[in-house]
Amino acid sequence: MSTKKAAGSTSLGRDSVGRRLGVKLSDGQTAKAGNIIIRQRGSKYFPGSNVMRGNDDTLFAVADGVIKFSSRKLKKFDGKLKLAKIVSVVTK
Repeated sequence: MSTKKAAGSTSLGRDSVGRRLGVKLSDGQTAKAGNIIIRQRGSKYFPGSNVMRGNDDTLFAVADGVIKFSSRKLKKFDGKLKLAKIVSVVTK
């Protein structure tokens, strides 16, 4: 019978792969319909004109055009104003 434990077993060292979130197309770039603009978790960016939100909060273009980032104050459900980043696609 051996007096040493077998080498190579550890309970550490596991990590999940990155989810590749973030801005995929920036301000001024052209987007075709269906192009993913932002992958996000939650509502950091909000959809504007010609942009829709997917089931996983991904923002994608609905029409061809140029991407425009802007910010606007939106009223939250409790009446407070929140500075929101809006992403829209401006058609030509």
